[in-house]
Amino acid sequence: MFFHNATDRTGEGVQQLYMKKGMWLPVTPIGKPRMTQRDVWKKRPCVLRYHAFRDALKPYREFFAHNDQLYMEFHIPMPKTWSKKKKLEMIRQGHQSRPDIDNLVKGILDSLKDEDKSIFHIVAKKFWNDKGSIYIEGIYD
Repeated sequence: MFFHNATDRTGEGVQQLYMKKGMWLPVTPIGKPRMTQRDVWKKRPCVLRYHAFRDALKPYREFFAHNDQLYMEFHIPMPKTWSKKKKLEMIRQGHQSRPDIDNLVKGILDSLKDEDKSIFHIVAKKFWNDKGSIYIEGIYD
């Protein structure tokens, strides 16, 4: 059995077994940007941020290598300009602005899977939260 340092749902550090279903990834979600041929030689800032995001997720690839059904929660950090009252109202409320959920899912699948053609079932949600993080769980029948 393999152990991995990760965080649980409360954000506290724990060691998780690779046999467990899900895992919190302490990474702020970033949607996959639309890339062009020009991005090969002139990297835009959004492409550089996306590549750094993919590199941050590489240590978790082995954990999700054999899952073909995934449940994902994206926790988007609230803007610093919001008042404390608004932050309290919006915590764990549905996030209905950009980045789009399909781009968030594409970013995760491209980061965690070499070939994402094996994925046939995805449940994805996005919420406002204090800190950015991602929860991913393999769905087992």
